[in-house]
Amino acid sequence: MTHSEKLARETMKSRFKKTPILLVLAGMLLPSLALAQDDLNGANTAWILTSTALVLFMTLPGLSLFYGGLVRTKNVLSVLMQCFAIAVVISILWLLVGYSIAFGPSESAYWGGLSRALFAGIDINSMSGDIPETVFAAFQMTFAIITPALIVGAWVERIKFSSMLLFCTLWTLFVYFPVANWVWGGGWLGQMGLIDFAGGTVVHVTAGVGALVTALVLGPRKDFMQSSTLPHNLTMSFTGAAMLWVGWFGFNAGSALAADGAAGMALFVTHISASVGALTWMIIEWVKFGKPSGLGAITGMVAGLATITPASGSVGPAGALIVGASGGVICYFATMYLKQGLKIDDSLDVFPVHGVGGIVGTFLAGVLVSGDLGIFSGNGLAEGATMGSQVVVQITGILSTGVYTAAITFILLKLVSAVTGGIRVSEEAEQQGLDITDHDEKGYAM
Repeated sequence: MTHSEKLARETMKSRFKKTPILLVLAGMLLPSLALAQDDLNGANTAWILTSTALVLFMTLPGLSLFYGGLVRTKNVLSVLMQCFAIAVVISILWLLVGYSIAFGPSESAYWGGLSRALFAGIDINSMSGDIPETVFAAFQMTFAIITPALIVGAWVERIKFSSMLLFCTLWTLFVYFPVANWVWGGGWLGQMGLIDFAGGTVVHVTAGVGALVTALVLGPRKDFMQSSTLPHNLTMSFTGAAMLWVGWFGFNAGSALAADGAAGMALFVTHISASVGALTWMIIEWVKFGKPSGLGAITGMVAGLATITPASGSVGPAGALIVGASGGVICYFATMYLKQGLKIDDSLDVFPVHGVGGIVGTFLAGVLVSGDLGIFSGNGLAEGATMGSQVVVQITGILSTGVYTAAITFILLKLVSAVTGGIRVSEEAEQQGLDITDHDEKGYAM
């Protein structure tokens, strides 16, 4: 009997010591009340509660400060407000239908249905494995929050606040929730055996592709690739990046859904990959330009984190070195090519860092999971799978989520543009800054 059950019994005894019949009834009821909690694991529950806070910490304040420092002074408040408003709206949407679509008990391989809308049938005794279902749902909600928030980096300084909020609501409803079901909610990609421990496809491919399509539809900022678009406060961005690094432990290690060795390994390989990603980016800049930049260091760190995310439950520490280095190198050159080669204004490099990182990590998970790679071996392939067959499944997951996201994102952008009279602010508003035009406030009283 747990301490809480003993306390409940003593309380009942003190209240009903003069009424034997009620005491008997209480004794009969207490075991039945406790029965629903018999399988609850306190350590696992505590860890997932902590991980939930860590993942929300990634968005508020981590991502907000990281992105906020990378824009110009006149737009810093608008970026903070966008991340904050997304967290507010998506939390409510998750309660209404999101959890049900992503993790409902539907027999469909494409969505979870609406039987859990408004958390119908879920109470304090509902369990998901050996943790309360409310804890599992809250943890998954934080993933739903950060995914559209990542896309903010693609459209900063030039999107209407109303258009942004409507688009993020619809995008999460029609892209994130279904894809989460496909991979994690018992859907068709999960049934195929796709390895995506913490969101390589569900979070990073969808956010990255959504960002790329949005940047193409919006077009570049008026003064794109000019010195006037440089970050206004790298100190703020460093602070946000540090929060992202810490919060990512909840993102990846929390996805083990248990306080066990798998969580410990996921945490460790996450840290190694982030470190290698940052170092790789610094070395590339050092060789090319003679000096490593602070912006490059934190961008490489995020690339390492994004790349290890899908593989964090499959690879060992030596494998994490490969994942982090691959993320650092490939994401660096993808970033340069997108901006300087293709002239696409994905303003804060969402696609080349998160999208490309998610693609690389998801692919490498299918290779490095093998137990036949010596020191670089992972946890081992599923029974009956080969490295070749697993890589085919990984590529299928990348392509299907990427193509689906691109198509739905384009349709939603056109729909939102028609409803709101255009998704981009006027040239005058862009020149003045969105802090004033959207919110009638300034980030700094100067």
